Order: sequence, then C-alpha cells, then structure tokens
Amino acid sequence: MTSSVTNAARGASDHPLVEKGARLGYASSGVVHLLLGWLAVQLAWGSGKDADQSSALEQLAGNPVGAVLLWVVVLGFLLLGIWQIGEAVVARETTDRVKAIAKAAGYLALAVTAFRIASGSGSSDSDKQASSFTETIMDNPLGQLAVGLGGLVVIGVGVYHVVKGWKKKFREDLASSPPHAVELAGQVGYPAKGVALGVLGILFVLAAVQHDANKAGGIDAALKALLELPLGPVILTIVGLGIAAFGLYCFGRAKHAKV
Repeated sequence: MTSSVTNAARGASDHPLVEKGARLGYASSGVVHLLLGWLAVQLAWGSGKDADQSSALEQLAGNPVGAVLLWVVVLGFLLLGIWQIGEAVVARETTDRVKAIAKAAGYLALAVTAFRIASGSGSSDSDKQASSFTETIMDNPLGQLAVGLGGLVVIGVGVYHVVKGWKKKFREDLASSPPHAVELAGQVGYPAKGVALGVLGILFVLAAVQHDANKAGGIDAALKALLELPLGPVILTIVGLGIAAFGLYCFGRAKHAKV
C-alpha cells in the first residue's frame, strides 16, 4: 500500500467530522443494544416474539420521535463504518487490519439495515437470512467445513468478548479514564454479548455437523436457544440485561473512545 494512500486515509480518519461521526456511531450502537436487551427480556418472559438488530431498529421506527432518531442511527453507523475503513488502511498489524475490516463490514451492514427500515422498504428476517446463506455455502464443495470453521470463529469472538470484559481489556479502547459506571457496564456487557455470540457460533457448528442449514440463525435464534435451557427465562433475562449494559457502555465509549 503506497504511503500517499496511507497518508490520505490517516488524514480522512483524523478529520474532526469523521471523528465525531465515529462517536455518533458508538452512540447508535448503544441505542440498538439497549433496545435489543429490552427485547431479549421481553422474549424471556413471553411478551415478545423476536430479539435481533432488525427488531430493535423497527422499535425505533414505530413512533415519530424514534423515526427521526433512526435516521441519526443510519448516519452514525455509516460514519463509524467509514472510520473503521480508514483504520484498516493505516493499521500496521495484519490482525488489526482484519479486525477493522470486519468491524467496518458489520457497521455498514447495520447502516443498510437501518436505512431500509427508516425508508420503509422493510427488513429481512435475520434467522431466515442466516439459514439461506448457510444453505448456499453448504451446497458448494467444502461448504460444510467452511460453515463449521465459521462457527468456530464466531465462538472464538464470543470467548474474546467474555475475556475482554472480565479482564477489563476494553479500557484499551478508551482515550481517557471513564466513570466507574461506564467501566462496570463494560465488565457486564462484554461477557453477556460474548455469551450470545458463543451460542450463535454453536448453532453454525451444529448446522455444519448435521448438514442442516435450518440449525443456523441470527442473534434471535441464539437468544431463543438460551431460552430452551433449564432456567432459560432467568438465563435469558441475565443476558438481556447484560446486552443492555453493553449499550450503556457504548454511550460511554462514544465520549471516551480513542478516535
């Protein structure tokens, strides 16, 4: 990669507008995780049906104030995704570059989903989308292996989140010392999100082992799998509250993040 491209990316990434956009993106993530946590608690006690990012965004679209906020969320995720692309370009380590690219893809995908809901063009069922995507992959040679390995990667990401929260490694993402409440939210939120991701990864591994794409799913399927465990409502409630805590941490990160 040429130095001119790197310098241009660094300049764009350090632009005040992009930096403020990244902070807006973290705040947008906070909104989504707070709503997702609330949907998970509702699901735990039988008063809800779905609990995923699309459902959380649809909650915003359900009232005039939320509909306006939803457009802010679209902008926030878009700018955060752009900032992550800049971070990928200037990253020196391959692992940092891969992480930034993955995050950029995730935030831009959320921006697209939020835009579709805000513009009234609807959203896709995350579980059906995941199953369809898994089936397409498994129809190819070595597709079953690819799905299984992908599931293991997601499990690894989940474990990483748990460790990151337990050991407070998220403090490395912050430019200044946050209030104790923000740190506590990170300690609770990261492991809860890690549990949800771990279960999601297990579903993909099961889909690969059993060669059944219907076993795969999105976050909604992972949370519903927790509900089926002994003391499922209690476990899902704890995870849901933890995801909401992660949302609160995201608000703190919006102020204190290194950007």
